Amino acid sequence: MSAFTGIWVPLVTPFTTDGTAVDHAALHRLVQHLSAAGVSGFVALGTTGEPSALDDAEKDAVLDTVLAAAGRIPVAAGLAGNNAAHLRASMPRMNARRLAGLLVPAPYYVRPGQDGIRRHFLDLADLSDHPLIVYDIPYRTGVQIDTETMLALAAHPRIRAVKDCSGSPDKTLALILDSRLQILAGEDLQIFSTLCLGGSGAIAASAHLHTGRFVALHQAVSAGRLAEARAYFHGLAPFIRALFSEPNPGPVKAALAAQGLMHDTVRAPMSCASKDFRAHWARLDCCRM
Repeated sequence: MSAFTGIWVPLVTPFTTDGTAVDHAALHRLVQHLSAAGVSGFVALGTTGEPSALDDAEKDAVLDTVLAAAGRIPVAAGLAGNNAAHLRASMPRMNARRLAGLLVPAPYYVRPGQDGIRRHFLDLADLSDHPLIVYDIPYRTGVQIDTETMLALAAHPRIRAVKDCSGSPDKTLALILDSRLQILAGEDLQIFSTLCLGGSGAIAASAHLHTGRFVALHQAVSAGRLAEARAYFHGLAPFIRALFSEPNPGPVKAALAAQGLMHDTVRAPMSCASKDFRAHWARLDCCRM
């Protein structure tokens, strides 16, 4: 089984001040900064990376920059959409890269049934040279992936993990007990509970900030030091809540910009974080853990 364990960061995509181009220097700098904090892996072109605002050439360039900066740290790539032919046509470009996996959600907006969802993942898994991480996030896609569907997908040798944003504790537990898929918390406030249930890690946007604390939290749970892990999580919770108080990735980019790591720029239709967030974040950061 692939090692989808530990804390993975779904990277933001830095832009130049006017938003017209990807800031590859800032992206390279960010990956190296997070690498030094001990993360287990990166996801490029996930939701946090604003992939819907990037054209195919920009996506390829982002992947190449992240792979170059990450070195030996694993990198997965987001592959999302509801045009099956376009996704299939993208697969050779993905297969040509040294990726740890592909993060794939159910087709959004069109709301297929369970058989259509199952075929969507199986068709891509058949074409992929890389393992697939099923991105279970019904509030973005508009469709639930039933537990039975997920268990059927687990039989495919290249479907290896789940980014769990399902909102269903019963499904999370069922998949952990089944044990064929590695379960990565996708809701940052569920990291501690998912790890304690037996999940393997997290893909956490909030781990762009205070990254070492997230890494220490995972290490403490893995070692059975639950009181220590709980203390880490309680300390992180106010920062997690703040970073998701407005649409992602606006707050994350604002917090990283405050550290001088990138410009505070997003592409429409996303908007930058509000002044209220910035003031609240500055107060939180003055009282660091």
